[in-house]
Amino acid sequence: MLNKIALLILLAACCPLSAAVTPEQRLKSFLAKASTLRADFTQVQVDEKGNLGKRSNGVFYLQRPGKFRWNYLKPYNQEIVSGGGKVWFYDKDLEQVTAKKLNAAIGSTPALLLTGEVPLEKNFTIENQSDEEGIAILKLLPKNEESGFKYVQIGLENDVLVGMELSDNFGQLTRIYFNNLKTGIRIDPALFTFKPPAGVDVFEEK
Repeated sequence: MLNKIALLILLAACCPLSAAVTPEQRLKSFLAKASTLRADFTQVQVDEKGNLGKRSNGVFYLQRPGKFRWNYLKPYNQEIVSGGGKVWFYDKDLEQVTAKKLNAAIGSTPALLLTGEVPLEKNFTIENQSDEEGIAILKLLPKNEESGFKYVQIGLENDVLVGMELSDNFGQLTRIYFNNLKTGIRIDPALFTFKPPAGVDVFEEK
């Protein structure tokens, strides 16, 4: 499954768009129905030569509009929480918290694009890439040249989110695959509240 999604993302620019309903419309339809969401994720780093690197796993929670939690569980523990116009990054091992503005945080956690806090049309040029074998792909190109990344691609299979890919300015790809995705479920509101633990170092980007 992961290889199938990765291959289609890589070939997306070469594939003609044939469906009457565009990938952008499919994404909007999915998000309109996904008022809440929980999914397991696998994140893989790919270098400029296509070699697979660091792999991590965790759980993703979403409550639209605006609430978001991204928990890395293996091989390290890290929490990413969106709230109050900022995104908080908590590294438990380093005992360090970093707060970033929304737009500046996308390069670190592209799933932030799904929260509704970042207006897609305002911040990105949206290209519908392909709709082949039941998988629809769209590419988001940042309008801000200082965004820190080249593009984000989002993939849906049968109108359900299955993967994302972010390309940074150094030729490295970050691929995210979603599994066991559930929408319309009850999520504890406390998951979307973040308060830096006592004793940790806090760095807030202006």
